[in-house]
Amino acid sequence: MADKCDLCLLGLIILSSLLTGISGVDHDHVFIRSGENVRLSCNNALSDCKSKTTWINYNSFRHSGTVELITKGIKRKDTERHERLSLESDCSLNIKNVTEEDYGSYSCLQYVNGQKQGSDADVYLHVLHVSVSPSSSSSSSSSSSSQTEISPGRSVTLSCQLYSCTGFSCDDWYEGFELLWVNQAGVDLKTDSRYQILSSSDQDHCIITLTTTLLNEDDNREWRCRLTHRNQLKTSVRYTVKYSGEKTLFSDRFVKTFTHWLYSF
Repeated sequence: MADKCDLCLLGLIILSSLLTGISGVDHDHVFIRSGENVRLSCNNALSDCKSKTTWINYNSFRHSGTVELITKGIKRKDTERHERLSLESDCSLNIKNVTEEDYGSYSCLQYVNGQKQGSDADVYLHVLHVSVSPSSSSSSSSSSSSQTEISPGRSVTLSCQLYSCTGFSCDDWYEGFELLWVNQAGVDLKTDSRYQILSSSDQDHCIITLTTTLLNEDDNREWRCRLTHRNQLKTSVRYTVKYSGEKTLFSDRFVKTFTHWLYSF
């Protein structure tokens, strides 16, 4: 069986041709934000495939190498995410509430009488995820957005990370891929001086951070991290700031308190 890390590298090589419509390669690339459900198609499924299908996954994040998730139609219960997995009648693999740790290469294999049939059908799952610093115990996430209750006057950093089984840094990506932060109108926030936008990369993921000092008028403001390929949207994550308590800045409260104290004499 081919090493799934090698398959990740192969996936990147063919990614550009797949997205530009060149056919004849049995690979899929799926881009999704964390928190959503995803369906990974099995492109080599046989008739009555449920008893013949094995799904395996390679993911360096988990440091577990290649893992069998489904073995000849039976879901493995010794994997930590087995409750989020299910096998459809067409042998596609469903993953509920995708996390950043679910990224990687997935292969659908078909077995008849113990013999593997045909070639592997490979799917590469790329996951877009946003985290906030400083974190808040009152933060919550959904499939389409995140909200964090914080206060104006504080500096906040939003980190948008694309987890991708490529083995390359972001600088090595094929031409046309871009991660960017935009406002609700879709305007790139790099054009606004109040935001600091930085891009970097780490093993298996690309990062773009947004740092700003929150203003009173930022309550319920939405920022979006977008992944595009040649200006075509692949997936995005919305992030909305919601203030808890008063919106008044500390300096305003201090002025009011000082004025009251002054007139008491």
